[in-house]
Amino acid sequence: MTDYIELRIDLSPCSEDMTDLLAAFLADCGYESFCPDESGLTAYIRAQDFDLKAVNDIISEFPITAEFSVSHNLVKGRDWNEEWEKHYFQPIVIGGQCVVHSTFHKDVPKARYDIVIDPKMAFGTGHHATTTLMMGYLLDLDLDGKTVIDMGTGTGILAILAAMRGAGKVIGIEIDPAAYSNAIENIKLNNTEVEIINGDAAALTECPVADIFIANINRNVITADIDHYAMKLRQGGIMLLSGFYMHDIPIVATAAQRVGLKIVQTHEIDNWCGLKLIKNL
Repeated sequence: MTDYIELRIDLSPCSEDMTDLLAAFLADCGYESFCPDESGLTAYIRAQDFDLKAVNDIISEFPITAEFSVSHNLVKGRDWNEEWEKHYFQPIVIGGQCVVHSTFHKDVPKARYDIVIDPKMAFGTGHHATTTLMMGYLLDLDLDGKTVIDMGTGTGILAILAAMRGAGKVIGIEIDPAAYSNAIENIKLNNTEVEIINGDAAALTECPVADIFIANINRNVITADIDHYAMKLRQGGIMLLSGFYMHDIPIVATAAQRVGLKIVQTHEIDNWCGLKLIKNL
């Protein structure tokens, strides 16, 4: 099992905007899971990737004035399903059509699409605004027979929903080996046909051209790799992007326009942004 560092940052004063911003900065440094509360934020990163200097740099350059208290401890590999059950993950219904729950949940609400996710340490249970935004788009789109690529698939939740909604071919790409294994497990739990590839944007060379391309990662990764994404999207195809804030839209839009992508729809939840773009004909 993978060992993790549990990082705790308390802020005074503390607000939801501040913990969201802190989570975004930590995500850029490789942190995988975030549990905000009224006092601050708990975040998790693989032990071998932990860098205290990077954390201190984030705090010293934080754009909002606050007092910070930082601590961390090693979390040995454990049954992460048990941890989620105890502390964080409860069933959620999205768009009135899709319920997301885990194998340990009882009295699960009924919905047209029933997705089982045992998240372990992979990102994506539908609880974070960015996942909810992407699921909302997928629930609205006609996916019947379409080819879908989900970049940074995490738990596989978006790829699973695409398959349930009739996509003809679904491919999920995940760079983290633990998340890759978790996505495969979740695909089996849901009896869906999704191909999972362990890799980064370079793995797109193995993929067919997509009708719909999804990337719910973070702004820096998206803007760095968006040319690779666009190359694997057909003319007139749809790209769905999230993992960044509303104030990041101009930066993402500039990168998108450079590769022939036009923003046609914007959704927002708690200042997190979801974009729908079309590749120019």
